[in-house]
Amino acid sequence: MSTQDPDGEQPTDQAAATATHEVSRDDRQAHEAGAKDSLLRADNVVAGYVPGVNILNGCDLYVNDGELVGIIGPNGAGKSTLLKAIFGLIKVSSGTITLRGENITGLKANRLVAQGVGFVPQTNNVFPSLTIEENLQMGVYQAPKKFKQSFEFVTGLFPALGDRRAQRAGSLSGGERQMVAMGRALMMEPSVLLLDEPSAGLSPALQDEVFVRTRQINRAGVSVIMVEQNARRCLQICDRGYVLDQGRNAYTDTGQSLMTDPKVIELYLGTLAKAQ
Repeated sequence: MSTQDPDGEQPTDQAAATATHEVSRDDRQAHEAGAKDSLLRADNVVAGYVPGVNILNGCDLYVNDGELVGIIGPNGAGKSTLLKAIFGLIKVSSGTITLRGENITGLKANRLVAQGVGFVPQTNNVFPSLTIEENLQMGVYQAPKKFKQSFEFVTGLFPALGDRRAQRAGSLSGGERQMVAMGRALMMEPSVLLLDEPSAGLSPALQDEVFVRTRQINRAGVSVIMVEQNARRCLQICDRGYVLDQGRNAYTDTGQSLMTDPKVIELYLGTLAKAQ
């Protein structure tokens, strides 16, 4: 039986873990201080897809009201796994996840949506046989009376969705589908939105649009936690960033500070970021 998760993230080889990735006492204290009044926080999260084989090995994260937080790192670092752990899609072996001080660890996705957590998966994130409007209706399945008000809010952010509301989602481009997926997740008026690699597979022009739209959503009052492979672009727009490696926090700082940190550039951003 394979221990690799569906997104290609690998279980940690404990022998390969180095002291660089261990959470120091100072890091813990900094996390505790920053997360004190946070909207959502994760503490010492250990989780994986197969019992006894962990992808995450003590991750910490928090997001404040109105923040845009980015998560970057190499393939297999546990980035998507962390979002899935927060959203109740995989079992958390230890550690806690709280929303406005309430423990939400292990809650099912439908309960998390009702409590204000939205999630946009990387793939299979629209209903292709349904129209744009019907996809957005699915976003308020638990509260259909919200549709009119939420539809106005979402189409205010994404006017093209309103203009093309009768078009089937399956006929849209990849970038347009991503807008529909984001819009559907916003229909329940979440306080925090989890985005799993929203620019993956898109052309450079459409990637730029996704980042612009993400910042626009954030400025509309929604806190955002975004996992991204396009590390440099992610750090450009986020307020704070986390670098994960081997299922642990490797670096945490503002987006701008991480983008200019020599170690982060050398280890994670590569020669393109170094040249720029």
